[in-house]
Amino acid sequence: MMRRLRALIRKEFLQVVRDPSSIAIAFVMPIFLLLLFGYGVSLDATNVRIGVVVERATPDTQSLLDAFENSTYFSIDVARHRAALEPGLITGEYKGIVVVPADLNVRVLQNRTAPIQVVVDGSDPNTGALVKGYVQGVWQTWLAHEANARGQPLASPVTLETRVWYNPEVASRNFLVPGLVAIIMTLIGTLLTALVVAREWERGTMEALMSTPATVVELLTGKLIPYFVLGLGSMVLSVAMATMLFEVPLRGSLLALTGVSAVFLVAALAMGLFISTIARNQFVAGQVALIAAFLPAFILSGFIFEISSMPTVVQWITYLVPARYFVACLQTLFLTGTVGAVLWPNVLGMVAIATVFLGLTARRTHKRLD
Repeated sequence: MMRRLRALIRKEFLQVVRDPSSIAIAFVMPIFLLLLFGYGVSLDATNVRIGVVVERATPDTQSLLDAFENSTYFSIDVARHRAALEPGLITGEYKGIVVVPADLNVRVLQNRTAPIQVVVDGSDPNTGALVKGYVQGVWQTWLAHEANARGQPLASPVTLETRVWYNPEVASRNFLVPGLVAIIMTLIGTLLTALVVAREWERGTMEALMSTPATVVELLTGKLIPYFVLGLGSMVLSVAMATMLFEVPLRGSLLALTGVSAVFLVAALAMGLFISTIARNQFVAGQVALIAAFLPAFILSGFIFEISSMPTVVQWITYLVPARYFVACLQTLFLTGTVGAVLWPNVLGMVAIATVFLGLTARRTHKRLD
């Protein structure tokens, strides 16, 4: 048995060497996708264009205007009347308008409510909420600076001191890149086996394998091990790019990261093997892999969309997506550390899915050509 298994594994490695498409899937695709999504996908809002209405130029209004101009969050256009900026808000040129009244200093000194007006474009709720929060931050910082300049305490009933754990810079890249690695590994792991096995059916080499004394278990193991090694190499490349290129911190242990990645790769490769038993054509196998693996992983894994905010039925469906468990593991290992209470339940979920796919593949794989 071991001799047959070694021969099958050697045959697959030789096939990988002779066929550059497997190398491209394992090593070129993650570089391309990480660069594309890593720089293209961001939940941070910087240089948001807003209009600022200054009804009367005074030292106080100029000081507030300087605070907006020096902020990295905003790119501002200044006008004297709001009517001059409203068309830009309607057309989407501006994401918001800040109206600074002529009597700003009087309103601040008398502690009146609503000393400035903020009009936000709510057609994009996420950006609108960010603009509102950023304006409030600039305003509070300016109030504290003015109070300090006058030698007076800032009149505030509550002093808020914010501390952010795990991601102090509140950079969306630190949250997105680990999830992106999971999405890429889902696609790569599924494609590696789905396309390669389907190609063997197209070329007729699978019939030659069926005629050998190798059992179904030996055939499946011989297919999994070489592409498992390729997948681990792809994972190493992705983690290196995440930490060195995108500067995402890796606070968990490398041993835990390797173990979690290995379990997930078995699940992804098993899904690819199962797809290849259904679609024995490369084009069809590729389309099925995209629909059955990549799209659910992208939408239902918690990579971008919060699972807890989804409808209850959809939340139950997410338990069938292997990437859901891998995204949670990677985000924990990168940003928090080796937290067993998070890792073990997700690892068990991936083990269950891998077992199901391997069982279904073994059940559908017969040593006959029908």
